Amino acid sequence: MSTLTLDIANAIIDGAFRKARDLGLAPLAVAVLDDGGHLKALQRQDGASFMRGSIALAKAWGAIGMGVSSRELGKMARERPHFMTALTEIADGRLMPVPGGVLIRSADNRIMGAVGISGDLSDLDESCAVAGIDAVGLIPDYGKK
Repeated sequence: MSTLTLDIANAIIDGAFRKARDLGLAPLAVAVLDDGGHLKALQRQDGASFMRGSIALAKAWGAIGMGVSSRELGKMARERPHFMTALTEIADGRLMPVPGGVLIRSADNRIMGAVGISGDLSDLDESCAVAGIDAVGLIPDYGKK
């Protein structure tokens, strides 16, 4: 699999929503971006507040833009706050340095895109992103070892 297609993006979202249902989470928004940061798919579950889509996009956009998960961006924010302030300015505020933005990697470790999720606690959002990526047989890169 070399390209992140719309079918794959929608399958990632389906897998993420399935995990959210299994965990009984609050309604989510899920954004999937390709390796160039372009939106492939965005879905917001019934009942998810209107800003959830924007937050999901910011998590995914920051991850793909910097080549690290939004969890890792959070670590950067704590360790290097001046850098993160400048980065946020450069990104026109489209960063969310908390868990929930996960890189999508191919079997050969190439970044194919990113998933961003918002709606519940950030760690739970991240677990749904990981589940969605796992569901399509790709590799989630979320900075946890």
